[in-house]
Amino acid sequence: MELVSVAAVADNGVIGDDGALPWPSIPADKAQYRRRVADHPVVLGRRTFESMREDLPGSAQFVLSRSERSFDAETAVHVDGVEGTLDRARKHDASRVYVLGGGAIYALFQPHLDRMVLSRVHGEYDGDSYYPEWDDEEWELREETDFERFSLREWVRTSPDE
Repeated sequence: MELVSVAAVADNGVIGDDGALPWPSIPADKAQYRRRVADHPVVLGRRTFESMREDLPGSAQFVLSRSERSFDAETAVHVDGVEGTLDRARKHDASRVYVLGGGAIYALFQPHLDRMVLSRVHGEYDGDSYYPEWDDEEWELREETDFERFSLREWVRTSPDE
C-alpha cells in the first residue's frame, strides 16, 4: 500500500491559518487535488475533516482523533494513531492512501510516506499551521509542473541503497 501526502504549501511552509487556507483560492490546484484523491481513502485530522464537511474528499475518510467518536458522514470512520490508520486502510483493501492534514497529521505520518505531492504556492503567508520539514537526503524530486500561482512537485522517498 502506497502512502502519499498531498498539501498546498506556501514558500515559507505555511499550510493554514485558523482552519482555512491563508491565500485566495486557486481553482486549478483544487481541481488537480480533487481528481487525484477522488477514488482513494484519505487520512485527515478531526479539525481538517470538519472544515471539509460540505465537500468531503476521497472515497473514504479515516479521521484521526484522540477521542473515539462517530461521524454522520457514511464514508467517515474514526482511527487512532498511525498503525490504527494503516490497519484500517489494509482492511479497506486500499492500494493507495492520501494524507491530507492538518499540520500535526502530516508530521505524524511523515516517517511513513512513500511520496509527497506538494503544490508550492508562490508567496509567503501568515498562518498557524506548517507542513513538516523533511530530510532532503531521503527524498528525490521526480516531477515539477509550473502553473500560474503554484508549482506542483512530486517527491519520492529514496531507498537507503540509492
